[in-house]
Amino acid sequence: MAASRRRRTPPPLPIRDGLNPSRARVPEGLHITALDFLTHLIASQRHRHPLDNAAAIAQRFDKGEVRLRDATVLEASDLLRPGTDVWFYRTPAPEKPVPYEVEVVYEDAHILLVNKPPFLATMPRGEHITETATVRLRRLTGNNELAPAHRLDRLTSGLLLFTKLPEIRGAYQELFASRSVTKTYRAIAPYDAALARSVASEGAVEWASHITKTPGELRARVWPEKEPNTHTSLIEVRLLDDSDSSSLPPSSPLLSSSPLSSPLSSSRSGLGAYILRPHTGKTHQLRVHMASAGVPICGDPLYPVIRQAEEENFNVPLELKAIGLSFIDPLNGKEREFRI
Repeated sequence: MAASRRRRTPPPLPIRDGLNPSRARVPEGLHITALDFLTHLIASQRHRHPLDNAAAIAQRFDKGEVRLRDATVLEASDLLRPGTDVWFYRTPAPEKPVPYEVEVVYEDAHILLVNKPPFLATMPRGEHITETATVRLRRLTGNNELAPAHRLDRLTSGLLLFTKLPEIRGAYQELFASRSVTKTYRAIAPYDAALARSVASEGAVEWASHITKTPGELRARVWPEKEPNTHTSLIEVRLLDDSDSSSLPPSSPLLSSSPLSSPLSSSRSGLGAYILRPHTGKTHQLRVHMASAGVPICGDPLYPVIRQAEEENFNVPLELKAIGLSFIDPLNGKEREFRI
């Protein structure tokens, strides 16, 4: 077995209903009671449940759900010193349900491979907590040890690998961190005959650029004067016809009797399928490269221009899908390849 990362000490509170406990550190220079500290944290929570009030905070202390790293149960009146780590459960705000299902593609004793739909985040972050693949799958399977070995952007769909046991998690995460996994994506965008001819004659078209993505900013930035830090191979371009519905996510309302409507159900004339193989993994890399090449991905609300509506339209997903993963299994050394 390949060497895996050292397993971290588990938190003093267990995962509950698919959600990890939260940790907060008392700032330097602040001496505060456990009750006042937790009240401040809950009050300043950006996406707070409307019923998470003083009574709910008091209930956490009554149940022993506010603890130190060594599992010591805190009383509301306990004085906390600067640098102290406090563990507790947050109560997430209500979220709008994502109307797509997570489809299981493959499962064995160690891994679970799924087809993640668009609009579903990989793991809890910001305003997306329960409407995430991680929480959904933990609740569905009853296995709170499920953890993603890598991440897909919330709007991107496709193959997402989860580990089922903590002791092998690091080995699979290291595969992705070290870029030892070959990833293949399919994007739907306006058909470009010139790009198609270039791929046919050269075998692949290579894109490289320097991209940075600052947290809090909607779009990534491209720096033409800097050394490239992203590389993508365009390995196939084909023209779609009206019968092609391969980009639709699993359990899509567009495939049911739902009254929802979408451009996906209309003509595919003039669109192409672009098969992409990224060699780096920067945020929005494929979206930026496609837009820069003059073929922005269908359904992209950010590239080449920001098109933000007041409310997301679940019927117009980003048509970017992870369709292939291949790697040498770190547990047995065998070649593994998955495609959808």
